[in-house]
Amino acid sequence: MTREDKTDHLTVGLAQIAPVWLNREQTLEKILEYVHDAANAECNLVAFGEGLLPGYPFWIERTNGAVFNSLVQKEIHAHYLANAVRIEAGHLDELCKLAFEHHMAVMLGCIERPADRGGHSLYASLVFIDPEGIIQSIHRKLMPTYEERLTWAIGDGHGLRTHRLGSFTVGGLNCWENWMPLARAALYGLGEDLHVAVWPGGSHNTQEITRFIALEARSYVLSVSGLMRSQDFPADTPHRSAIVSNSSDILANGGSCIAGPDGKWVVEPVVGEEKLILANLDHRHVREERQNFDPAGHYSRPDVLQLTVNRQRQSTVNFVD
Repeated sequence: MTREDKTDHLTVGLAQIAPVWLNREQTLEKILEYVHDAANAECNLVAFGEGLLPGYPFWIERTNGAVFNSLVQKEIHAHYLANAVRIEAGHLDELCKLAFEHHMAVMLGCIERPADRGGHSLYASLVFIDPEGIIQSIHRKLMPTYEERLTWAIGDGHGLRTHRLGSFTVGGLNCWENWMPLARAALYGLGEDLHVAVWPGGSHNTQEITRFIALEARSYVLSVSGLMRSQDFPADTPHRSAIVSNSSDILANGGSCIAGPDGKWVVEPVVGEEKLILANLDHRHVREERQNFDPAGHYSRPDVLQLTVNRQRQSTVNFVD
């Protein structure tokens, strides 16, 4: 095998797991276990679903979340804030250390509570940690979907970035922002050929769009989902009985999958199973499929159609001292 052949191959792991819902510390322990498993499988990249740390806001539609000034909503939201990820406080340091030890990249969906927005609002963020254990980007979801807007704030373009990993250029988006054509186009323009789409869980989310993006981009697409079952709500969850009484046994059934740059399945959607899904990707297939279509290259017309992206991190204040 030539040196080029070696760098062309990338082993990826999709960790389709349930959180210990709204418990940051225990969910992180579970994530670290799966990072170890991915390292044992010689993965170069391991990815986790949307908002996995500490969990997706499943309570909203099950507890009349749109009722204004509801004490129930305030109490659950406060619990959510208390368990959210403060990167500045070192909440991901242990994960970064493990990525460095195993020389493996990590893509993690988390609920971020950033200091640069005052520290009391929540963002669905996609964090990329490189094989040196360094956080290279934090992408805050551009537009929370439907009821998510009752607990998540609107992100910005600062995290629309890609990262080199062997022969591949990796990027990612959160859940339904994968349906935003211009967000995808921004990543294509940065050379993305391995797209990571993270989801809270649900084969209904992944079974169509994964192959569609792969065909549009002529790229590999990893759709990595979480799981959520009624048993995954801890006993100390605020208003647990109200949430569970309005839930089915399965709230999110997974659906993680991988499509190749020809739009064909590499791994079909995996449903209802908590597991580490493994695959070996070959960059040669990307180069083959780009022969007849390259969305940001030879099949583009920047003289006619061009995208401008604002990647400035948004803030309400700009101090000049």
